[in-house]
Amino acid sequence: MKYNFLMFVLMVTVSLAVAVSANAQSGQPVDSRKANSRPAEVVAAAREPFDGATVQKMAEQCVTLETEAGEIAMEMMPDIAPENVRAFLNLVATGALDTTTFSRTVKDFVIQGGNLSTGEKWGVELSKRMARRLPDEPGLVKHERGIVSMARTEEPNSATTHFFILVGPGQHLDGKFSAFGRVTRGIEVADAINKAPAEGEKPEKPVKIMRATVAPCKK
Repeated sequence: MKYNFLMFVLMVTVSLAVAVSANAQSGQPVDSRKANSRPAEVVAAAREPFDGATVQKMAEQCVTLETEAGEIAMEMMPDIAPENVRAFLNLVATGALDTTTFSRTVKDFVIQGGNLSTGEKWGVELSKRMARRLPDEPGLVKHERGIVSMARTEEPNSATTHFFILVGPGQHLDGKFSAFGRVTRGIEVADAINKAPAEGEKPEKPVKIMRATVAPCKK
């Protein structure tokens, strides 16, 4: 009886092995439970340069916008708006702002950039990027000439990639919008962009940001 049982187990094992081999040779899918195959690995989402960066590290970074009208340099204020600074630095570091334009100007008030659809790299990935929303981080910083802040709609936490540079006072924005940077050099370039001919708030010839770079601030 014991001999017959062992022969039965051996025959079943051989039959399963033959079946698996036949399926593999015929190109038919093999049941992963029978083949004992490993499950597919999950691919982790790619991290961006400033994901996880400390406030101190972000505070040491300065951004330069190389525009058709000249350079605009700015320092960051992550102690006031850490997540907005992180998002902006990632946009710059990944080249998302390259070839985009300042697509909105309000005379003696602001110039606005960050509309990724105005750039030559526009596509599915940048479209997804513009769909990401940032938390509102309105600090105590006054919206005055030279301040860089995130644009948003009336809806809370609706900022995405659009930002603006103030060339005039904007006290009515205090406590509502996330000021995250300050122009340290090239405010006259922002003035020139602001004063260029426009139809309403739409520049006749939007000024292009040829390249945006981030690097440690010069001491």
